[in-house]
Order: sequence, then C-alpha cells, then structure tokens
Amino acid sequence: MRVQLSGDPVLESRVTLPDGRYGSRGRAPMSRPRRWALTGAGLLLAGGITFVAYSNLGNSPIDAERTAFSPAGPDSVKITFTVTRDEPGKAAVCVVRARVRDGSEGGRKEVLVPAGESTLSTVIKSSGEPVTADVYGCSYQVPPYLSTEAPPTE
Repeated sequence: MRVQLSGDPVLESRVTLPDGRYGSRGRAPMSRPRRWALTGAGLLLAGGITFVAYSNLGNSPIDAERTAFSPAGPDSVKITFTVTRDEPGKAAVCVVRARVRDGSEGGRKEVLVPAGESTLSTVIKSSGEPVTADVYGCSYQVPPYLSTEAPPTE
C-alpha cells in the first residue's frame, strides 16, 4: 500500500497477517508433466465411463413388445408378445409379469424363447386379479432349468 501525503516522499507499508489465522499463502503452480498426467488420467476415466454407459444403455440386442393380453381366469392373464433379436438363431429368455389394480406386480414368469421363434403366448398366475400384463425384459442368458439341452430331472 502506498501512501503519499502532500509534499512527503512515498511511504510503503506491507500488511502482515497473523500466522495460522488465514491458512497457507498458496501453493506453487503444478508442474507441466503432472498436469499432463492428470489430464490423461481424467480422459481415460471419462472414456471408460462412456464405454460402460454405451454398453449398458445402448441398443439392446433383444427387444420384446406385448401385442395382446386377456384375462384367463380370476387370478391369471394370458399375454402374447413378439421378440425381435439381433441373433434369431439363438435361444433367449423373457420375463413377463402380471400387474394388479394398484400397479404392483401380481405374478412373474420366465419364458423360454426357442431359436427361430418370435411370437409367443403364455399364461401368468397372479396373487390378485390382474388388470394388465407386460414384458419386463429379455436376455440371451438362458438359465439351465429352462434350457432344452438340460437333462431331465428325476
């Protein structure tokens, strides 16, 4: 801070702060190699997150659409659905479910989708009176108990 009184020489003073009261004065600037390393690590992390998000949220290899549903009794519903997949020659499994009046799930069933088939119908048992049915999702990971290649149980 410079203070000049009329006709007096310029006086300079420095303000000194009490030690430990306001934290450290500041850090030395980051070195260039360290800055490049951190930037590279950040870009790799962003690329990894982008890849995982695209793998999980990108186009699904199997898509299923409900085409019809109808009551099949007081505690069951019949659903008809169409499966579209990128590998029609490969077996898949779809989970279908019945919904009751309050919107909760009343019943669920896994359905084997044999290779080459695309339209299926099944009946789902429900814990209450079902009002609708839908396809929850599909996968190529067919459990052994649904597979046609599994040996019969005794």
